[in-house]
Amino acid sequence: MAIGEWILIALMCFWCVESKYIVYNTTSKTVPGKLNVHLVAHSHDDVGWLKTVDQYYVGSNNSIQGACVQNVLDSLVPALLADKNRKFFYVEQAFFQRWWRDQSEIVQETVKQLINSGQLELINGGMCMHDEATSHYIDMIDQTTLGHRFIKQVFNVTPRIGWQIDPFGHSAVQAYLLSAEVGFDSLFFARIDYQDRAKRKDEKSLEVVWRGSKSLGSSAQIFTGAFPENYEPPSNFYYEVNDDSPIVQDNIELFDYNVPERVNEFVAAALSQANITRTNHVMWTMGTDFKYQYAHTWFRQMDKFIHYVNQDGRVNALYSTPSIYTDAKYATNEAWPLKTDDYFPYADRINAYWTGYFTSRPGLKGYARTMSSYYLAARQLEFFKGRSKVRPNTDSLADALALVQHHDAITGTSKQHVADDYAKRLSIGYEEAAKVVETSLASITRSSSKTNSGSPMTKFQQCLLLNISYCPPSEVDLPNGKKLVVVVYNPLGWKRKDVIRIPVIDENVIVKDSGGKEIESQLLPLQNASLAIRNYYSVAYLGKFPSVTPKYWLAFSASAPPIGFNTYFISRVKRPVVAAPSKSQVVYSSEEKQNDVIEVGPGDLKLVYSANKGKLIRYINSRTTVKESVGQSYSFYRGADNIQQASGAYVFRPNGTYSTKSDGQGSFTVFRGPLLDEVHQRINSWIYQITRVYKGKEHAEFEFTVGPIPINDGMGKEVVTQISTHMKTNRTFYTDSSGRDFIERIRDYRKDWNLEVNQPVAGNYYPINLGMYLKDDSKELSILVDRSVAGSSIKDGQLEIMLHRRLLHDDGRGVAEALNETVCVQNKCSGLTIVGKYYLRIDPLGEAAKWRRSFGQEIYSPFLLAFTEQEGDEWANFHVLSFSGMDPSYVLPDNVAMITLQELDDGKVLLRLAHLYEIGEDKDLSVMASVQLEKVFANKKINKVTEMSLSANQGRAEMEKKRLVWKVEGASGEAPKVVRGGPVDPATLVVELAPMEIRTFVIDFN
Repeated sequence: MAIGEWILIALMCFWCVESKYIVYNTTSKTVPGKLNVHLVAHSHDDVGWLKTVDQYYVGSNNSIQGACVQNVLDSLVPALLADKNRKFFYVEQAFFQRWWRDQSEIVQETVKQLINSGQLELINGGMCMHDEATSHYIDMIDQTTLGHRFIKQVFNVTPRIGWQIDPFGHSAVQAYLLSAEVGFDSLFFARIDYQDRAKRKDEKSLEVVWRGSKSLGSSAQIFTGAFPENYEPPSNFYYEVNDDSPIVQDNIELFDYNVPERVNEFVAAALSQANITRTNHVMWTMGTDFKYQYAHTWFRQMDKFIHYVNQDGRVNALYSTPSIYTDAKYATNEAWPLKTDDYFPYADRINAYWTGYFTSRPGLKGYARTMSSYYLAARQLEFFKGRSKVRPNTDSLADALALVQHHDAITGTSKQHVADDYAKRLSIGYEEAAKVVETSLASITRSSSKTNSGSPMTKFQQCLLLNISYCPPSEVDLPNGKKLVVVVYNPLGWKRKDVIRIPVIDENVIVKDSGGKEIESQLLPLQNASLAIRNYYSVAYLGKFPSVTPKYWLAFSASAPPIGFNTYFISRVKRPVVAAPSKSQVVYSSEEKQNDVIEVGPGDLKLVYSANKGKLIRYINSRTTVKESVGQSYSFYRGADNIQQASGAYVFRPNGTYSTKSDGQGSFTVFRGPLLDEVHQRINSWIYQITRVYKGKEHAEFEFTVGPIPINDGMGKEVVTQISTHMKTNRTFYTDSSGRDFIERIRDYRKDWNLEVNQPVAGNYYPINLGMYLKDDSKELSILVDRSVAGSSIKDGQLEIMLHRRLLHDDGRGVAEALNETVCVQNKCSGLTIVGKYYLRIDPLGEAAKWRRSFGQEIYSPFLLAFTEQEGDEWANFHVLSFSGMDPSYVLPDNVAMITLQELDDGKVLLRLAHLYEIGEDKDLSVMASVQLEKVFANKKINKVTEMSLSANQGRAEMEKKRLVWKVEGASGEAPKVVRGGPVDPATLVVELAPMEIRTFVIDFN
């Protein structure tokens, strides 16, 4: 035979080998009696972190990180179509909805088929994977609702699984409220304390039944799984393009054939995980950050593993999802360990407590909280006017707020340019929502019986920058006859009275109520410290210097009906030469060096100061007879710059405590008046404090101005304030969970394991959204806050909150930037200055919850102010001066808040009512409450009321029928029956709420 013929035959054989097609058997389901390895394919896609949300979506700015979510979702569709057994689940709706809107009808129909068949599953379902430490529960509900209702409307699907894999610790509110109450059957995450994880591995207790609420107990429990290490695949099983894990090379004609080795490694990893997991089911999270950009690279390898591992037969591998895994766990009828309280704080290794982010970027945290309360009020006003089918509406602010709840956004753990992007989105959302507020108020105040139909609508203005003393609508000259009209809107369901302060340029002004009666007011001098911030930040944020300089704050007491407004009029008046009694009087200045003791407060509450030292020394309430020695101070921790673990955006690692020195600029001044007294203290060149005590209020308000924090000494600083007493508190204090329940904390102690203390400060820090408190055998000391902060009780009788952080080193957790925020004007940059507030009160034991709960709602939902001007009595004659959205004779019970009132796109209304008290928290108010819907909606005729799940994507009754009831180990599983509010009788339309219950309704009006 000729040589050429031999070559031809050889080539034909080679071609035969090349054309051999292997059909991989991926049909496997769970197998009883065998270890089942559930391969769950996922991509964890941060809606902003190192890049902005839009950069991540389109794949730009790849010099920072090569990530493109568009590619992930684009490549998934053909990869899933290639094999009907393949499965994938997706989480972040902010990305999915962007992508969905970009698709053709053909692709959209294909995606619907993939979802209907179970190949593609949408889980968690919120716009983002929200944080659980620094997000407020109302924001968590809103962003989840936004995603869940889209999924229901477009796909008729209700997500079953909570997938909070990356937040840095986990809150009780996430367990019972944002999991059980939205209809989830299970909740999964990765980040728990390294000491806790080690113990749970030994005890096979990574998977538990979590009862996060002592009030709702077993009625709101959730099956919960913490992963053995992280949310990534086992080591050596990564298959993104260019990943270095060994592939399954199964072509025996080629070199490096490795099927036996890869199967052995798979089985070994599965058995290792089985040794720390109960039942014969383990889950492998096949994916991590921004993976599946070319999905075939993952599915090709998983096809092979399923095929060859099942041929081997020692374990069973299958394509799965967290839903399938949950059902398999439930079917085993296993009894699970019980978990209560929460998973804070989180440390991933020794000396690395992720408690710094509780305070990181306090400006963004404060902005998010302000916009959250504004969104709540704006939706109410939008409902009263009637939602517009076209813009402006509140949707843009809803989207921006949803993104900001992401666990790298409100946490302060993104890069600076990404944090700027979040703030920009909030600003854009506010501008549009402000138009809704202004047009709604113009419509409501326009009296159909009084107003000429041809007269123009009133143009209102608002003041977002009141915190820096900037309010152009109130800083106007009022010539004779002209009046400033102030509409004061109250978003709460209770009647409310509070002191309003606005900057004015003229001291000769009076305030009248809607009946024309002059009301008590007070002028307070606008200090240089406030003016400096006002001037700098108005230029930084608005690009212009203020056109006028106000001299005073005008303070007056305003009241407003529930979910309604009252109107006030400010006008100029000629005063006699004699000093007006309303003007604040300077009674002490540190320059005078007096040595007397100063008592401050025009009402029952008195704060006593040492004038010589310029320090608070005593708290006295004459009504309650509470007297307590109290001190307040500032200090800072030096941020560790240790190369092994520095203090940074995530991690708080202090390296020494330093008291704040006056640096020669300390001062102490008191202003008195009929409505409030103020104590002004210049602590040092970069800390200024105003303490206010109001007539008729029994708490002290501390307004702090911190910054720019100096770093010219090469030292990063983490600034704290302490309230110190002689109370004997036995290492115990209480902090809120996401603004809702309070959880007992014990210093240097964990209920679930024997804590090895290596960071006595950072390891005792907890997230604070509402407040924290101490108690002894006779008193309770409470602090409430205006934004998320970190807090603790490092010493008995003392509470400490961290207000601001400026650091010089990255902490090695991926953001690759030091937390060093600056604000620039004309190319000159200085460190960020923060203006914020916290509030202090001491009550007799057992009487403090009323203040924490009721005033906590007032902090979250302050009065909304809108301004316009009028000539003479024109406004009063032709406009509605007082309004309540409810029956004028009705108010909500003291223990109930309306946390959502929103007109939906279909004209129906979404209503949420929340009981504010825990079981046993207050002797009078921890009881069943009732709300009369006919009086809440007195001006409308209710046609139908449908109770929904918390995220309003399914009927409550339907959700309860589907709920999985998990067994709990031991006697602890036999929980007492929980009492909840009963069904709403369509005849009486009365809603009952049990302690800590939130009920959600969709209401259809005739």
